[in-house]
Amino acid sequence: MIKLDLSKKQQKNLIRILVALVAFVVVFAVDKSIELSSCIHSEIGWLLPFFLYLAIYATIGYDVIFRAARNIAHGQIFDENFLMCVATLGAFALAIVSGVRGEHIEGFDEACAVLLFYQVGEFFQHYATDKSRKSISSLMDIRPDYANVIRGGEAVIIQPDEVKAGEIILVNPGERVPLDGVCIKGNSSVDAKALTGESLPREISEGDYVISGSVNLTSQIQIQTDREFYDSTVSKILDLVENAADKKSKTENFISRFARYYTPIVVFLAVALAVIPGAITGEWSDWTYRALSFLVVSCPCALVISIPLSFFSGIGAASRRGILIKGSDYLEKFDQANVFVFDKTGTLTKGNFAVAQVCPEYRRDEILELAATAEQGSSHPIAKSILACCPIKPERGYTLTNVAGQGVAAYSDISGGDVILCGNEKLMAENAIAYEKQSGAGTAVYVAKNGEYIGSILIADELKEETASTIAELKKLGARTVMLTGDNAEVAKSVAVSAGVDEYKASLLPQDKVAEVENILSQKKKTDVVCFTGDGINDAPVLMRSDVGVAMGAIGSDAAIEAADIVLMKDDLNGLPLAKRIARKTMRIVRQNIIFSLAVKAAILILSALGITDMWIAVFGDVGVAVLAILNAMRANMNTRKDDKAKANLCI
Repeated sequence: MIKLDLSKKQQKNLIRILVALVAFVVVFAVDKSIELSSCIHSEIGWLLPFFLYLAIYATIGYDVIFRAARNIAHGQIFDENFLMCVATLGAFALAIVSGVRGEHIEGFDEACAVLLFYQVGEFFQHYATDKSRKSISSLMDIRPDYANVIRGGEAVIIQPDEVKAGEIILVNPGERVPLDGVCIKGNSSVDAKALTGESLPREISEGDYVISGSVNLTSQIQIQTDREFYDSTVSKILDLVENAADKKSKTENFISRFARYYTPIVVFLAVALAVIPGAITGEWSDWTYRALSFLVVSCPCALVISIPLSFFSGIGAASRRGILIKGSDYLEKFDQANVFVFDKTGTLTKGNFAVAQVCPEYRRDEILELAATAEQGSSHPIAKSILACCPIKPERGYTLTNVAGQGVAAYSDISGGDVILCGNEKLMAENAIAYEKQSGAGTAVYVAKNGEYIGSILIADELKEETASTIAELKKLGARTVMLTGDNAEVAKSVAVSAGVDEYKASLLPQDKVAEVENILSQKKKTDVVCFTGDGINDAPVLMRSDVGVAMGAIGSDAAIEAADIVLMKDDLNGLPLAKRIARKTMRIVRQNIIFSLAVKAAILILSALGITDMWIAVFGDVGVAVLAILNAMRANMNTRKDDKAKANLCI
């Protein structure tokens, strides 16, 4: 059994449609079997079907008439409500004229049918729109209702926007984190699914950063805020989501302009179709009926409704997976994106140093232990990576001396004790120590003890697990890939080869990256769309300059949310091909709806003008096409993958 999640207003409207539909079926069946006008043996026998159908018409169409009258009063004449009213009231008028003349009555049933099925189409439209909106509005649930602020030793409940930066907030299990900050007390699990699309909770402990909008699951924690609510992650995301609908695609803008001119044109054509042939042949009723059928089928509902709904559904499908697209124009551009430019550190790589190689390998533990002993007092990322890899706790009892630009010298506190040198080539040369040059891509750290060279450690940034597969998927989709980095050529080449990118540029300063993107933009073809993907912190200028800017792992990054057109809330490159597939599927549905709607309407318009089809076919040409287009648009919001890694073949 299918259960529809309807609002109270939708439930009332559905009941009204069902009541009118049942009444219409009963009256229509009786009318066609015994002809209601013949039940009263009089010249006014037509009044019986008139009043019965009028009751149905008023029940199902009072709001359409009201909207049409209101819009006319405001100067907005040519819209779908106006077309429906003219067509159905005209059909009623023709039926009344036929009844007065004593002719066969036809038009009451068709007028009711037009409005009845029009309301069915409207119901589908609102239901489909609400369903798509919920995918995006689920993000709106991340808005916190209150904050527990510790003031005077007690927790005080206040509005999140009243909390100051630096204050301590208490978050109980089941509550939503109201502001960004650092956990200073407690350990817990937080659910950030609404923000990142991650299915598994994230474990946090003291010292970890916690973003607003996530839900605390297991234990009470205290967070020291580092910003006010207006500047928090949740506030930025809400602002992005609320404004997404304002940025329309070229296709949507075209449809809006098309409808603005199309509707008055078809009204004048319908008038001409009724008047000119009617005046020539004298068959006014026949040509007026054709003109009314022409009006019914000419209503641009299918396009005006389904095209924005298709984009809205696509944006909703992306948002469920932690991919925030700022508007349908960026969704449309991303479908066309075929040049993908990447920052290296933090985008293609993890952005953290790790021990890649130790030479000679048979002395690995000894080399790491000596290096860790020398680096144990340093907070440098390279020192941290060595300490993390060391198999044993480094030896104490050394005085550590930093040698500027060269490394560290560790002197044993015991008189005549050991001296450990750990640093770069300059440190070895300065102390006249013969060493074996490390040839790998990365940062080489050389280790010596008591003037004797022991070995070297190669420190390198780690490639993300999904990088190579993501680049490969983008290539399958016909994309060209480029990597820009500030690292030296050797490191850049190593990463480029491992990742599988087509081109790379090395030793670039931030301003050089902008220049490179400018160069790519200047050399692109008219059909090319350049997409830059970066971490959103240092790459804001490039994100803004490219055709489409994508920010990676942008939780808590103001620069990302402000500068990027698409934000991947989860630090996962798999989001790129997934977003590309969603965009491609959405645009395919948009094109299907445009071609299908225009083709069917054009055919029925011609047949209606020639008198080959009646108003029942016109109803299908309007409402039937609109419903089919709406149902097709809803496919953009259906599941586009079968697993979290987006490995399934999407139906596009």
